[in-house]
This record gives sequence, structure tokens and C-alpha cells, in this order.
Amino acid sequence: MKFCSACGHPVVQKIPQGDSRLRYVCESCETIHYQNPHIICGCLPTWQDKVLLCKRGIEPRYGLWTLPAGFMENLETTQEGAARETWEEAHAKVKIGELYCVFNIPQISQVYMMYRGEIIDGQFGVGEESIEAGLFDEESIPWDELAFASIKRTLRYFFADRKLGHFPVRVEDLVHGSRD
Repeated sequence: MKFCSACGHPVVQKIPQGDSRLRYVCESCETIHYQNPHIICGCLPTWQDKVLLCKRGIEPRYGLWTLPAGFMENLETTQEGAARETWEEAHAKVKIGELYCVFNIPQISQVYMMYRGEIIDGQFGVGEESIEAGLFDEESIPWDELAFASIKRTLRYFFADRKLGHFPVRVEDLVHGSRD
């Protein structure tokens, strides 16, 4: 950050009085610019015994497979964000279920919140951020072509939990370099 979004003057990095972290501060209007982690809302959409995956049509990880997920928008809940991302990326309407996985990824200041969901009518397609979408059973998942460690972990947990008939909420830290 170089300039204050409130007044346009240059900002400096310093620890404001009463704080303990380095922040961007405008010395002209005294605005403190807090930078906080981004929430990623996603869905593990299922239809019958299969999972819906999308092949990414954008960077990062263009051409690799993922579950529908993306940045939470202002004025929406995490569940609404998960449903919206599923529609945007896979043209699937879903009934959002329970929170399933939470992944803290501190090195990139992101928190993934993945929900289980059921595709309402079995219909899906290719959204504007995807180049392909498809339903996969466990054996046909393109495991070596998954875009993110969080997605691979969510899918591994899902197939293991489905066999047990129990889906506990998983909370985990993914440290730099985690791929599965």
C-alpha cells in the first residue's frame, strides 16, 4: 500500500499507539489501514455418489481441478458465498449443508471455509472462471491434478468420512509447502 484510500496522501508503516503490529498509517488524516485475512468460501457439492469438480480457467493454478470456492463478498454469509461460488464456477444450484473443513493458511493470509452441499437438480455446467466441470466418484478424481492442498484434504476427508457415515468439522493449519 502506498497511498491512503481516505485522503490520497502517502502512507507509512508504523505501530500505532495502543497497537502491537506494524500497520499502514496515513500521517496526514491519521487513518490506520488494517489488513486482515481473506475468507475463502467453498462447497463440496455432491450428486448421488459423486462430487462436482471444476477445472480452473483462471490463475492461480489454471487448468487444474478444484471444488467451487472463492473470496467471500461483503454483505453475504459464508454459506451464501459457498452457494454463489458453486453457481459462478459450475452453474450448479446447491443446498448448502454443514460446515465441513476450515483451513487456516497464515502465509497467504487466507482462511478456507468449506461446506458440504447437495446439488438440487443434478444440473451443472461451466462457469466463467472454469473451462470444464464434471462429476467424479472417488476412483476417478484426478488426484494429481488438484489445484490446492485444501481441496485435496477436503476430498480425502470426505471419502473417508463417507465410509464411516460421520462428517466431523475439521479445523487445520496448512503450512507453507503443503500439497496434500
